[in-house]
Amino acid sequence: MPRVTRLGHTGIFVRDLDTMRAFYTRVLGLTVTDEDLNRGMVFFSARPQEEHHEFVIMRGRTGPADVQVVQQISWHVDSLDELLAFHHLLRAEGVTVEREITHGIALAIYFFDPEGNRIEVYWATDQDIPQPFGRALDLDQPADAVLAQAESLIAGVPTRSA
Repeated sequence: MPRVTRLGHTGIFVRDLDTMRAFYTRVLGLTVTDEDLNRGMVFFSARPQEEHHEFVIMRGRTGPADVQVVQQISWHVDSLDELLAFHHLLRAEGVTVEREITHGIALAIYFFDPEGNRIEVYWATDQDIPQPFGRALDLDQPADAVLAQAESLIAGVPTRSA
């Protein structure tokens, strides 16, 4: 039976192409790899040398602003320091943060883009905690204190290998 090997990219419809383009480049640091403003499309990549686009926005979102269509769009970061930098950037940008948590397998920040789509940035840990799992984290601490808090929150939780 054929099977896919990985997710290629995700695309969403948006109301305000310019605002959303600015948010994803300024706040998430994505690179615009192509765009067709006549058709109202912008292609983004976090790794433009490896993947032409991982995310696409296109003008055309309809329906009331409170309609939930996207459960979440998740972006990986390479280090805890990067995650903490996002914590500070989101605050400085006035972005609505939903929660900052440990999943055991990852430390994550959930927040909303200007059109209310839930976004996650996360740093993967080496833990093997069954999901779903989530406990609130205080990311206003230094990295070593965040790690200690995350470790204490999974203490006693059975791992998949246990």
